[in-house]
Amino acid sequence: MPELPDLAVYVDALNRRVRGQVLNAVRVRNPFVLRTVDPPLDAVAGCRVTGVRRQGKRIVLEFAGELFLVIHLMIAGRLRWLEAGHAAPARITLTLFEFANGTLALTEAGTKRRASLHVVRGAAALAALDSGGLEIGDIDAKTFAARLRAENHTLKRALTDPHILSGIGNAYSDEILHRAKLSPIAQTAKLDDDAMARLYAAATSVLDEWTQRLRTETGDRFPEKVTAFRPAMAVHGKFRQPCPVCGTPVQRIVYAENECNYCPRCQTNGVVLADRALSRLLHKSFRREI
Repeated sequence: MPELPDLAVYVDALNRRVRGQVLNAVRVRNPFVLRTVDPPLDAVAGCRVTGVRRQGKRIVLEFAGELFLVIHLMIAGRLRWLEAGHAAPARITLTLFEFANGTLALTEAGTKRRASLHVVRGAAALAALDSGGLEIGDIDAKTFAARLRAENHTLKRALTDPHILSGIGNAYSDEILHRAKLSPIAQTAKLDDDAMARLYAAATSVLDEWTQRLRTETGDRFPEKVTAFRPAMAVHGKFRQPCPVCGTPVQRIVYAENECNYCPRCQTNGVVLADRALSRLLHKSFRREI
């Protein structure tokens, strides 16, 4: 799922291309993607885009009269910018947004259709789509600590819960926890002030650094390789590869459709966390320490 750094680069690219432009037409190829009916989708056709911004993990196109077109990419959704004369991918394109200077395509790979499109009117309707998580860049360390300690969760869950913090998902939570040298299963209620300060510093630095890195890599181009797995990441997607800090093989916990990656030496004092499927398979042979 595209997270804060990826979405920030999408927003930059869209502001350069469609802000001030008239949305000539919206062509829905897969009707399931549209999750609202009032206002109708046609309400934004012929309207000028006044701005593009991020709301959590959603991208919002703003129009006059407090009309908003809200895109949620979910896991496999992506945006593509098509210059005049370039056709959209036939099988994966969900919606086309046509402008005089090009076409924005909303695509989704795979067979599970999760990406969504909403058209809403008014600030209150837009706010209703917001999960309420705090933006890391807008809060200080004290506010960050208070929000995480309001309920007791594992650090992995707390970082990725959109009701707690905004824009962080599976990939960058792994990177944040590795930099903070904290276990993904540590409890927020038991985290001391020093560890909480490290976590806040890691969250702000990781997100800032990756946003700037992706902006530099993308330049004025439209983002094309939006992925949760990047070679320069420390632990995410690096199962069995050496930790860049200590050289210990990165471990993982697999659950549902996600996985948590961590360094057992840097983060868990040498303890290998139990993977439910693997530990059940190996029973007593499952190694608990590196």
